[in-house]
Amino acid sequence: MKLANKVALITGAGSGIGQATARLFAREGASVAVMDFNAAAAAATTNEINANGGKAAAITGDVSVEADVQRMIEQTLARFGRLDVLYNNAGIVNQPMLRMMELPLEHFERVMAVNTRGVYLGIKHAVPHMRRDGGSIINTASQAAFEAVVGLAPYCASKAAVVSLTQVAALEYAPWKIRVNCICPGIIDTPLLHATVARTEMNTAVWDNNGLRRRGLPEEIANAALFLASDDSSYVTGAPFLIDGGKAMG
Repeated sequence: MKLANKVALITGAGSGIGQATARLFAREGASVAVMDFNAAAAAATTNEINANGGKAAAITGDVSVEADVQRMIEQTLARFGRLDVLYNNAGIVNQPMLRMMELPLEHFERVMAVNTRGVYLGIKHAVPHMRRDGGSIINTASQAAFEAVVGLAPYCASKAAVVSLTQVAALEYAPWKIRVNCICPGIIDTPLLHATVARTEMNTAVWDNNGLRRRGLPEEIANAALFLASDDSSYVTGAPFLIDGGKAMG
């Protein structure tokens, strides 16, 4: 197993990409701290993993709140004794999708708080516990970090910032053998995508507008996260992994 005896903390693990990754990491031998804003979702993922013979613990909190991030790290350490992998996966999309001159400031600030500040706080509070033995930090950015989308200014900006934070952190913590990478998904078939479509005028035709002519699956992103969490990627740091079915090719 690729993550035997490892401890991983995954944010936004109650559904979608985070949930698929928690399941996979557990199957690969990791003890998993399942963190989500939704307590019931975190508990459901945790119960499923434990029922299938894995090891998981549920944590509830808001990644944009520093006290919550400190607590999620502390609870992971208290439950499992160490921290080897942090996957800063939790994120939101601005609702509604509006041009910048129409978008309320509080909407912009909320997206930046969750998507960018949440990643910064995760790195800040995880690194001190990885200094001795090293570790892997994975951040969820987006294909939108590299492609402007009308109506998604906060989302695009927040995810571009995640790419930059990833690269700075990779330089800062390489001497401690802490690798920091980010995954940049394209359109992935998750509850977040369906909720966004339901609440906006997003054209669902964009789901399949890529080279492979289909949307991605959460499990496909989880496979990339497993690579980055494991020793298979021991020479990889500061890298943005674009997983978008070829959308970036136009």
